[in-house]
Amino acid sequence: MGGPVHYTYANSSAAYRTRIALNFKGVAAEERYVHLLKDGGEQHGAAYAGVNPQEIVPTLVVGGQAIGQSLAIIEYLEEAYPEPPLLPRDPLARARVRQIALAIACDIHPLNNLRVRQYLAGTLGAGEATVAAWMRHWIELGFAAVERLLDGEGPFACGPAPTMADVVLVPQVFNARRAGVALDAWPRIARSDAAARSLAEFAAAAPDRQPDFGA
Repeated sequence: MGGPVHYTYANSSAAYRTRIALNFKGVAAEERYVHLLKDGGEQHGAAYAGVNPQEIVPTLVVGGQAIGQSLAIIEYLEEAYPEPPLLPRDPLARARVRQIALAIACDIHPLNNLRVRQYLAGTLGAGEATVAAWMRHWIELGFAAVERLLDGEGPFACGPAPTMADVVLVPQVFNARRAGVALDAWPRIARSDAAARSLAEFAAAAPDRQPDFGA
């Protein structure tokens, strides 16, 4: 039986999360690249749809079982490889980390992902400026809440060590910058992002460090 297989795409913020988590846990996975724009999106082809019926990335295949959804993958890695931890031991502290991660992964990111942008532009006829304004609105609204949830001392999202909250926050900040959102109004977000990206595990997962970046 071979090792884990990770289906990814450089600019996918969800796949960015799982790349960080795999690096953090020291798990070597075979990377398979799914181009979300080429030929109408390779994720919609029969080969990949057979791996992940949602036709989205990332997917982690372990022992022949495919795990979709980035947070499910991160939770699997946390349970299968508990050290170093991405969740604190205290139940309330764990809940707080998950709250921040879910606030981003469930309430900000889905409104800005590729499928939504394509529907706005292609089906509803929204222009480029309208789509950009849509993205900025939901990022800014979400960041206003996330800023208040983050730890006041830092340097990371929930204190002195990186957690799953940082794993989800950093890719969302990457998306915000691509959308032209400045971080001036959210110093805790900016601080946490900088602290996390200074770590090798986060830096190596960045989109511009991936073999398929710009392809």
